Order: sequence, then structure tokens, then C-alpha cells
Amino acid sequence: MALVEDELGNVLGNVNTIQNANTHTINTSFNMSKFYKNLGLQKKKKPKTVQDKVLNSFIGLATGLTRLKVNYTENNGKVLPGYTQSLGFLGTSRPSLAFVFGSQSDIRFEAAKNGWLTNFPSFNEQFTQVHNTKFDLIAELSWIKDLKIDINANRVYSENFSENFIITNNQYNSLSPNSFGNFAISTVLIKTSFKNSNENESLTFDEFQKNRLIIANRLAAIYGDSSGEIDEFGYPLGYGKNNQSVLIPAFISAYSGKDPNSISLSAIRSTPLPNWSLQYSGLINLDFFKDRFKRFSIGHSYRSSYTLNSFKSNLEYDSDTPSLKDASGNFLNEILYTNINLVEQFNPLLKIDMELKNSIRVVMALKKDRALSLSLDNDMLTETSGTDYSLGFGYRIKDLKFRNNLGGRQTVSKGDLNIKADVNFRDNITIIRNLNILDNKVTAGQTLWSLKLSADYALSKSFNAVFFYDHLFSEFAISTAFPMTTIRSGMTLRYNFGD
Repeated sequence: MALVEDELGNVLGNVNTIQNANTHTINTSFNMSKFYKNLGLQKKKKPKTVQDKVLNSFIGLATGLTRLKVNYTENNGKVLPGYTQSLGFLGTSRPSLAFVFGSQSDIRFEAAKNGWLTNFPSFNEQFTQVHNTKFDLIAELSWIKDLKIDINANRVYSENFSENFIITNNQYNSLSPNSFGNFAISTVLIKTSFKNSNENESLTFDEFQKNRLIIANRLAAIYGDSSGEIDEFGYPLGYGKNNQSVLIPAFISAYSGKDPNSISLSAIRSTPLPNWSLQYSGLINLDFFKDRFKRFSIGHSYRSSYTLNSFKSNLEYDSDTPSLKDASGNFLNEILYTNINLVEQFNPLLKIDMELKNSIRVVMALKKDRALSLSLDNDMLTETSGTDYSLGFGYRIKDLKFRNNLGGRQTVSKGDLNIKADVNFRDNITIIRNLNILDNKVTAGQTLWSLKLSADYALSKSFNAVFFYDHLFSEFAISTAFPMTTIRSGMTLRYNFGD
């Protein structure tokens, strides 16, 4: 409750602020094996005929989904100041009974019509509204023995709306409405993951440039005028090459590898695309691997996301005059997007984890990543990409004896010596591409070599010694930065007092 007073000291009296909120949550986890059993989808344990074997194969495909979990959360809320009615001890059915129970239907205009909102001319508190949703899907597939496939998809959307208002003749009049929010969704960019892209050329960036005209013509056909006039660059009037309504679909279609003639023209996507992670350990069942290895597995993982950070209302946009244009001759957009980000990670693209019969452990991994950030303020695309190669060795020597002579007394220690070696090479580069002129610049990047060696030995149950050696060498992609070498080496002795 607030006491409202204007600049001249006129006091209106006490007014209330009413607000409500609701939360919807769905958490589901499906026991698929029990579900398949109830449907009678079970393999025959000892297939006797070719028909039984084929049937088992089809059942295996149909029952490949072994785990499914879906989570959905939605939060909504409204805050309406300037409410002049009494609330009562347990609330009231006004402005509506639905509002009392958390309904998000618009009650501003009805409340003003009924005289329930203050008409004080200097009232400046804001009506606010929030809307947040979060969706997560996790699934596990097992179509082939010893092959585990994890699937996940997600979508996050948040929007906050606020506006001042004034009541005139029991009519609600909106003043300076403003909304802002964030959006993120899982996606797939794998169609362009391995296309050539360097300082001199980028096939995908060239597609992006070409897609702009296709998208502009689609928009003009739907929303533009019928004059058919074009600007100096050949784009339909109102939908120039740097209009964000043109750039966003053109960018997404190019880097996702989708047809610009059919891709959605909206910046907000509704359906998240699944990412995945694979782990296969079945090779150990083959004689060649069984004779040489204790353990052998292959891994692969893919993650990709599309995000819109801090989008907001265009205060110059007027829905009553949608033909208004900016200084560049482009139609004004209702929502302004600052930048668009596409991030992709193969972490790893391929990983081989094995342990030989002689207890030597070897891990080999290839990782690849890229991040694309399109700035709609200066029409620049920042592209960062990297490739990472790593090779790790490990070997444990059991019950290694160590003689020492401390204080003139010779003793013999026996313990495990654990030796590790890791070699890593990473090559990454950052390129800024200008959408309007041919001007690609390398702004950052480096090649980095690292070698890490360590050996730890338990001299006793309580006494442990660790030796390490780290060697790091990096060479930068830009000429103003000098190569750098870092070497760290030493020994750590650790004694544990007590049990």
C-alpha cells in the first residue's frame, strides 16, 4: 500500500499493489522396460528359427529407448500498482477470481473500466509481467549391445515486460511499454562443421551473404509493398541487406545448413534439436582386442546451442504505423536483438580409451569446437574455432622396492609407482568478418603445445612423494604477440598424520 502525492503536494490517498504468480512444473521419468513388457515387446531368449531372429531384431529396434526423462517448468507473474479497492482479510474476487488463483489473462483494461485503478495524473509506478519457461529432455538409447547413446535437448526462454500507464475516463492508456529477455535452445550445426573456413575464405560465410537476398525477397512478399522497387544493392525497399529481420534467418540457415527458402523467419525457435553422446565398448568381445587389451572403448559427443542475449523492445516501433523506416531505409523491427550466438562442441569428436594386458593405459582424443557471434549493431561476425589433440599414457608398477638410508639406518619401502604422461596440442583462431566489405581479420589465436609428466610413489602408508614436470609452449596467430614458453618442475612430499 502506498501514499501517492504529486509535485504540487496533492495527496490522492492510499492505493494498493496487487500481484499474482503461478508455476507449472512437469517432471516425468518413464520406466521403458516395464512399459515394453506390458505391451508384450520382449525378445525370445533362445530364437530357434530365422523368423524368430528377425522378430528379435525388430523388437530390439522398437525397444531401443531404455530411459526417458522430461522436465518442464513455467513461471508467470503480474504486478499491478494503483489498485484502489480494498483487499479484504482473505483477498477479494476483484479484479477477477481467476487473477486471485494465478491466471495471467490481461486484467488491466477491465480493472480500469470498472474504476478500480487510480486516475491520479502523477502516478508513475509500473505494471510488470514476467514469463519464464525451461524445457529439458534426457533419453538413453541402446539399440546395439555395448553401445550407449545419451540424447538431450533443452530450451530456455525468459521475458520481462514493464510499462507506465495513465487512466483517463476509465480507460487504460499504456505509456512506454518495454520488454527484454533471453533465449537459448539446443540445435544442430553439423552440416557445416567441417566446411573450409580460414582467414581468406569461408564457404559458409559466402552462403550467409547469398541467403540475405533470398530472405529479403521472402519478407517483402509477405510484409512489403507491391511496388517491386529495390535499393542500390538489389534488395527490396524496407528489407535491406542489414535489416535484422533479414540477417537472423540468413545467418541461421547458412550455418545450420538449411534451405533459406523454407527456414522460419522468426528469431525465436520453438523446437529444440537433440544433441548426443555415444560410448561403445563392444570391440573387446572380438578376439583381436580380447587378446591384447583389458579394456577398449570408443567415445563421441556433440553439443550445440543457439542463444539470443538481452533482446529488448524497440521504443521507436509503432504497431499502428508498421511502415515506418529507420535512417537506412529499413522497416523498424518490434524487437531489437543485439547479437546472436551459435556454439558447437565435439567434446570429443573421437576418443579411444584402452588398457593393454601389460597394464599400460592409453587415452587418445580429438576435440573440435567453434563459436559464432553475429553483432547486429555493427554487422560483424566473430568466428572462433579450435582443434585439440591429446594423447595420454599411464602405467602403474606394483610393489616397487625403494631403499633409503635415513639417520644411518637402512630401510626398504615397497609401494606402487604410478607414472602419467600427457601430450596436448591445440590450435585455435579468431576471425572477424565484415558483412558489408571484404575485410577478414585475424584478431586472436594460438598454437599451444603442452607436455605433462608426473610420478607418485607411496613410500609408506602415510608418506607419499610426487614428482611433476610441465612444459608449455605457445605461438600466437597475431604478429604483435611473442611466443611463450613455461616450464614447471618440482617434487612434493606429503605425510599424513593419524589414521
